[in-house]
Amino acid sequence: MPITTHEELRKHIELAIKVELTTIPPYLFAMYSIEDQLSEPALLIRSIVAEEMLHAALASNLLLAVGGRPDFKSTRYIPVFPADLPHHVPPLTIDLARCSLEMIEDVFMRIEQPEARGAPAQPDEYETLGQFYHALEIGLQELSESVDLFAKPALDSQMSDPSFYNPVRFDAEDSGGLMLIDGLESAIEAIEIIIHQGEGLSDDRWADPDHQELTHYYKLERILGGDSQLGTVRPLRPNPTSDSYPRHIGVVADLFNACYRYLYFVMDRMFSDDPAKSSHVGRLYRLMTGPMSQLALWLAAQPLADGDHAAPTFEVFEFQTNDPTQEVRALADEAEEAHAELAPIIESARAAVS
Repeated sequence: MPITTHEELRKHIELAIKVELTTIPPYLFAMYSIEDQLSEPALLIRSIVAEEMLHAALASNLLLAVGGRPDFKSTRYIPVFPADLPHHVPPLTIDLARCSLEMIEDVFMRIEQPEARGAPAQPDEYETLGQFYHALEIGLQELSESVDLFAKPALDSQMSDPSFYNPVRFDAEDSGGLMLIDGLESAIEAIEIIIHQGEGLSDDRWADPDHQELTHYYKLERILGGDSQLGTVRPLRPNPTSDSYPRHIGVVADLFNACYRYLYFVMDRMFSDDPAKSSHVGRLYRLMTGPMSQLALWLAAQPLADGDHAAPTFEVFEFQTNDPTQEVRALADEAEEAHAELAPIIESARAAVS
């Protein structure tokens, strides 16, 4: 069914946010399993993660622009694995699993499958994300003829400062970045960035005008086709849970999960009119590139009794008080007591939430 009301439009934009955030943990999990983190496959996947974060931010800006507000404090956008990619047909189940050619072909490339030229827009159940986003474009265009969608675009709450997003290796600056959405033209431009960087269109391999950046689909094809050799991959336990690990490992997984949940609290402040927006952006980057990445890589190096390795579990950590900062710090104390050698990493987690 087409998008015919303002409320339906906001619900579909929220679905876009959830879809983008659902893809990030499995990409990160696969990346962490690659032993050489400086190898091309690891960096290609990292570049996809960076743009999925950008896409979630652009969708959040779009929601704010049409009178909604993303709710990152709740768990509504946080996936639980194994997870179905929301509203995808046929159903596409995503596991947290080590990187493999099968995972790339059967899951990641299906997520990033380009739409065929002339394929119908699909707002509810979609075969490709491009068809879903094109349905959003049509809904925006048709509704704007009768509704003032951008009457209150919440400009102060949007993440629009270009300096808040810097492309990583294998991404190109002119493929698109953060932008202010204040009307139909900028809304369509933001959606086109998401489509062109991610799935592209049909046989279009490039996300930018100068052909410096491949779309996500064709980045993955480099690995699948052997142009980018995968190398050694650690046997991470699929869809792991913290309580399945020995406690001395589980406490580190719990700390990772608490930091992961804390990220959503940070994002809630980022997409508000808080004048300290830049400090929240800095905290998010410090958490992701510092303690979360280092804890994840430490976990991936820990052998378990069954021959698997541990891994970050990306479980929803439920804070028990109204002070998540103190809860993260308490978990950090417990993890440091079990692993004195992790003291510098754990101290960076304390600092990132303070």
